[in-house]
Amino acid sequence: MVGADSSDHPGARSAFAQLLIARRAELRPEDVGLPGGGRRRTPGLRREEVAVLAGVSADYLARLEQGRDTNPSMAVIDALGTALRFNDTERAHFGWLALTTGSESRCPSTAFDPELDQVPATLRGVLDALSPTPAFALGPRANVLAWNSAWADLVSPLGLLDNADTVNLAVWAFRHPLARTTVTDWPQFADHLADQLVRTRLRRPDDERIAGVVTTLCEEPEFARRWQPHRLTEDIPTLLGFEHPARGTLTYTVQTLSADRDQQVVVWLPRESVARTPELRLVQQRVVGG
Repeated sequence: MVGADSSDHPGARSAFAQLLIARRAELRPEDVGLPGGGRRRTPGLRREEVAVLAGVSADYLARLEQGRDTNPSMAVIDALGTALRFNDTERAHFGWLALTTGSESRCPSTAFDPELDQVPATLRGVLDALSPTPAFALGPRANVLAWNSAWADLVSPLGLLDNADTVNLAVWAFRHPLARTTVTDWPQFADHLADQLVRTRLRRPDDERIAGVVTTLCEEPEFARRWQPHRLTEDIPTLLGFEHPARGTLTYTVQTLSADRDQQVVVWLPRESVARTPELRLVQQRVVGG
């Protein structure tokens, strides 16, 4: 029998190894078609059970979890993804982590790059051209790097631009009092932001500034409860609604477009609004009518 997990060396574990261990601890025998019951020294599946499901030896799985083997084949990665019941999104990230673990030549440095906070003039032009649709450029730390006037007009009354030098969507969502009273489905919004930071942390494990944002947010109980660094959800466009203090009930479809240098353009497309002012109705007509 392979030794207990307590004999492993956590300091040597990669994100891939940590994901293996965390996922195995989450699953119950009945989740994978094995008989349940009986006392277990640790939660989740035993290493031997996962090894059997994946068709590998328990010793080999131990080496993967301990970081002593960092070059699994695609067949092994696929078999482990199936054994661990990953969804498509989780499987893709699992494979990416496996292929980039222990190989700097295949995985460029993810230490903080100051240029990640710089928005090129062409991207600023795109944001301006999208007006009157609210749009902004999002950096890897959930920091808002640039925005158009339509977005500024929309979010200023919500407190998002209280400190225009350090605008961070996640910090606002979890720390600003107006976030929970104005975002219609705040729990879903919060889950989405936490998941986005999980993805960034997996993609840029050496970026200390991202780690700093996560550490700060983990002081908030609602974020700490949602912070599951090895759990990924499906990344699909979501609806975002507000009970806006000046504009009434607003609903947007959030569309995200990838840009250069690990930046994104986020567009809030008006979908349904109940306006309380004539000015908003005029804006709605302009958007709908093109």
